[in-house]
Amino acid sequence: MTTPIVRFAPSPTGRIHIGNARPALLNYLYALSHHGRFVLRFDDTDFARSREEFAQAIEVDLAWLGVRPDVVVRQSQRVARYEAAAARLEAAGLLYPCYETPEELEKRRKLQQARGLPPVYDRAALKLSLEERARLAAEGRKPHWRFKLPDGVVEWRDLVRGDCAIDCATLSDPVLLREDGSFLYTLPSVVDDIELAISHVIRGEDHVTNTAVQIRLFQALAPERPHPVFAHHNLLVGGTGEALSKRTGSLAIASLREEGYEALAVAALAVLTGSSDSVHAVRSLGDLAHSFDLAHLSRNAARFDPADLGPLTHRTLALLDYDDVRERLEAHDIVGFKAEPFWRAVRGNLTRFADVLDWWRVVEGEIAPIREDAEFLAEALALLPAEPWDEATWSGWTSAVKAGTGRKGKALFHPLRVALTGAENGPELSLLLPLIGHARATARLSGA
Repeated sequence: MTTPIVRFAPSPTGRIHIGNARPALLNYLYALSHHGRFVLRFDDTDFARSREEFAQAIEVDLAWLGVRPDVVVRQSQRVARYEAAAARLEAAGLLYPCYETPEELEKRRKLQQARGLPPVYDRAALKLSLEERARLAAEGRKPHWRFKLPDGVVEWRDLVRGDCAIDCATLSDPVLLREDGSFLYTLPSVVDDIELAISHVIRGEDHVTNTAVQIRLFQALAPERPHPVFAHHNLLVGGTGEALSKRTGSLAIASLREEGYEALAVAALAVLTGSSDSVHAVRSLGDLAHSFDLAHLSRNAARFDPADLGPLTHRTLALLDYDDVRERLEAHDIVGFKAEPFWRAVRGNLTRFADVLDWWRVVEGEIAPIREDAEFLAEALALLPAEPWDEATWSGWTSAVKAGTGRKGKALFHPLRVALTGAENGPELSLLLPLIGHARATARLSGA
């Protein structure tokens, strides 16, 4: 297999949500697992709705997920290429002007449906004479331009759906240019895929029909080259089956980040949901790429339930090594010789990463200890060994306290935990006690 080149092509007309991020992740993981390249291409030829701030926000959201492009391309800077391609199609008789208004087209579609005919454009514009075209133009009508689909069945082997075939007779000739001369998605996409040597197009199943049109455009514009390999994945829906939308902000990546979920948990759930693989925590996107296969995707809609992100975030944090989070800890001033053993101690007890601040306060700051039984705590303090301490200190100390007081089980351990940490539950005290240290432990047990 040659080195694959894949692309993610968002429109910068809003913030991306998890449904948009899924194809980005699938493409990135495919490139990662096959040592390929990932292109971020902004489909920003809708000049009325595209915004630079949305493009920048998309890059930020992708970076948070760990998706970092090798190349960034903006279609708004490549319009001359699309105009040249359109001119080639027109010269070949494959692009023709149409003067119908939307109202006229809708009336024609309804008439076809009433007659039991498929609502396919009838190519009436091809029958217009030069004089008729001139008259329509003189009336002030500006044409939109359609691609004349070559006849026949388009076939391809889809990496998700298997063998696919679409008869072009069932499709209307697609509009490639609007009346104002701006391009719709289809032509710029194919031109860019050709020029950027895109080898694999991995996208949602809502684009399946578009694929037949695009393959015909590939054949028209680059007949000497094979068209890309296609893979059409199932779509994500919300936890209750609702469609996702940029306009409503459904499960926006920025919102998930602000809620404190781990990026790796979001990525794993987005990719593994709707596949034959169980949803599991991963340490890196590389680990996820290694275990994932497009062929494992289901044909059914994939339900993304944000309620699953909390537990998955917890499991993800528990997997991470100190080197995985060193910079994040440093950003909270969690540094020094305690930082690494601290992370090992608390990582299995975090709901969100921000919880490290509470536990760092336990080992390095001031807390409000809970002193349930002052007499028992005084006896325990009298048996507290001198430093240096290690992970065996807790066991040795509590054994001595048990022998000295006769306490055991919860009656022994609970008063010590709440006095030392101010919390009912938490990390193993065999790991935490050496970090708290003798001075703080003495102060908390004695109430000083």
